[in-house]
Amino acid sequence: MKTTFYTLIALVFVTTIGHAQLKQISLDESVLQQNRAFRADKLTGFQWIPNSNSYVYYTDSWTKMMQASTSNSKAIEYITLADLNAALSTNLKNFFGVSWIDGMQLLVSADGAYYTYSTATKTGKLLAKTSENSENQTWDSTKKLLAYTEKNNLFVLTADQKTITITNESNSAIVSGQFIARNEFGIENGIFWSPKSNYLAFYQKDQSDVADYPLLDITTTPGTLESIKYPMIGQKSEKPRLGIYNFNTQQTVFISPKGQADDYLTNVSWTPDEKYVLIAELNRGQNDMSLNLYDATTGAYVRTILREQNSKWVEPEHPAYFPSANSNNFVWFSEQSGFQNLYYYSIEGKLIKQLTQNAFPAREILGNSPDGNEIYFSATGENPLNMLAYKVTLKGKQTVLTKDAGVHTVSISTDGKWIFDEYSNHNTPSKSCLIDAKGNSKLLLESANKYNGYQLGSAEIKTIKSGDGTTDLYTRLIKPSNFDPSKKYPVLVYVYGGPHAQMITNSFLDGANLWMYWMAEQGYLVFTLDNRGSDNRGFAFESVIHRNLGVNEMDDQLKGVEYLKSLPYVDANRLAVHGWSYGGFMTTSLMLRKPDVFKVGVAGGPVTDWNYYEVMYGERYMDTPTENKEGFDQASTLNYVKNLKGKLLLIHGTSDDVVVMQNNFSLIKKFIEAQKQVDFFPYPMHKHNVQGKDRVHLMKKVLDYVIENNK
Repeated sequence: MKTTFYTLIALVFVTTIGHAQLKQISLDESVLQQNRAFRADKLTGFQWIPNSNSYVYYTDSWTKMMQASTSNSKAIEYITLADLNAALSTNLKNFFGVSWIDGMQLLVSADGAYYTYSTATKTGKLLAKTSENSENQTWDSTKKLLAYTEKNNLFVLTADQKTITITNESNSAIVSGQFIARNEFGIENGIFWSPKSNYLAFYQKDQSDVADYPLLDITTTPGTLESIKYPMIGQKSEKPRLGIYNFNTQQTVFISPKGQADDYLTNVSWTPDEKYVLIAELNRGQNDMSLNLYDATTGAYVRTILREQNSKWVEPEHPAYFPSANSNNFVWFSEQSGFQNLYYYSIEGKLIKQLTQNAFPAREILGNSPDGNEIYFSATGENPLNMLAYKVTLKGKQTVLTKDAGVHTVSISTDGKWIFDEYSNHNTPSKSCLIDAKGNSKLLLESANKYNGYQLGSAEIKTIKSGDGTTDLYTRLIKPSNFDPSKKYPVLVYVYGGPHAQMITNSFLDGANLWMYWMAEQGYLVFTLDNRGSDNRGFAFESVIHRNLGVNEMDDQLKGVEYLKSLPYVDANRLAVHGWSYGGFMTTSLMLRKPDVFKVGVAGGPVTDWNYYEVMYGERYMDTPTENKEGFDQASTLNYVKNLKGKLLLIHGTSDDVVVMQNNFSLIKKFIEAQKQVDFFPYPMHKHNVQGKDRVHLMKKVLDYVIENNK
């Protein structure tokens, strides 16, 4: 009996000690260290060396460049940061921003200056230097011409350090060389070099008629107003043009929309022979798109290659892609089939071949084979939680390149014979592999689980039916590490719910933020559902929101609540909801339009009335207030303040230039008029997202509020 008793005591002691040795992740760590200390091991900064089967990546906090090859994956030290700084007389802290010019030379950026560095001789020289006011630096393909902007104008710096003034507008409302349309339609830049650098195309926007919107700068005494141009729904918008500067004639021609002056010029591309520019032109109503061809020398309209119309919206997000430098035939993305597929067209407008016929969306072209006969692209595959790599021939033969389920990031070698693949999934923190032309995979690096030794809960991924009773919706339920199904748990529902976003993916941690796992360790379940209207499920799934933002999304979120209440371990009387931006709109909508569901809500940066949002995004989904008064009235949370029953915290960055703070102030004013008490917390000088160390304060504010008021 003594032996059995002491053995039992020993087992209890060992178990207790083993559990005690597990560390707890702090809230600070969960906010700041998910992509730092807990980041999976990867081949950071991976790049193929041009025209070779060798590659480089960085180690030791980006201070060493390692080199290996497809034939010998044993890496050797290639260049150190000390080598680079000694050769260039710079003081670089890491290799971030270093890229290849060719197989023997690197392009190095440091404090507004650009250098070349020879990997053979370990020597370098100054290539170009711009002023401290220059922005949007964009090199041509030869790395001999550098386009950049200063304030609202565009310039080019030549190899002999001469400056060419492309625009010289004294009116600050006329802006050249920068993004237009507030980054919608996949627009990220405003400078487009022609393939052989004989021309420079650039966006120009006339914002003269766009209303000024004041943001308060509290860092001055007294405070000052910074005005931004913010085109609100239904009001005057910017007028775009595309300029084309000809380096031979030193003249610029301009292309304006063929329809109305405030229509959209999106997705600019050059034909390989430099004769033409293609522009996806979209009416302001965003339901009629023409892919138009223009003469590069004169700017004259040549023809409309293709046209797409839809009663809801057409949203071009990808420029025409030319797989061969010797042909003007191109690949075009289109959702006309209901899912984004790839189509092969001639420059005359003839559809040569629908390359893919998938019931899932193609997302991005990754490259092509050297002969241009194969196109590499990313797509979800049949499981929308994945992101896989595929190739398709110009005859339409499709092959999946990444066999393992998960979220993959790939890079194609110059000769198209090798793929570098880095991926994670529910069970895999990260794997880095090389895949050859036959599909054979060679493991280069597999990361350990950086959360080993920590108390961390688990996530369950399931599907439930949507509000329409037929569509599958994905859910994620995070449970604490000491989960006990016999107990009752409060729930925090984290919601986004809007288009162009997917909260649940087949990646490590399943797309969740680490603070959600911290919250679970405080005795919570954390639940997320990707409702209809969210990303990667096709046009029908996304477009149910048209003209009625918040309606179907809320129906689906309430189906999630029904599911939660069906679980025996959920405390149905202690449900909280939190979201930011569109998720803030969803949070306020749920708290006010479905007031008996959630006890607590925290809404960050919410759109409270779509009248206060910007033209490009807002009119796509809601049309204008004149065209859709009923939809705007129904969606406005200002109309439901009298319904509030639970505790509500509203948060906003005071310098938010995406969802302006007028949204929250207008809602608070309505609460005051209705004699309803709510809580409000501003983050001074922060924009749409609270970043840096202040984000710890934000998440503590959010989660403490939930815990304290959801008892």
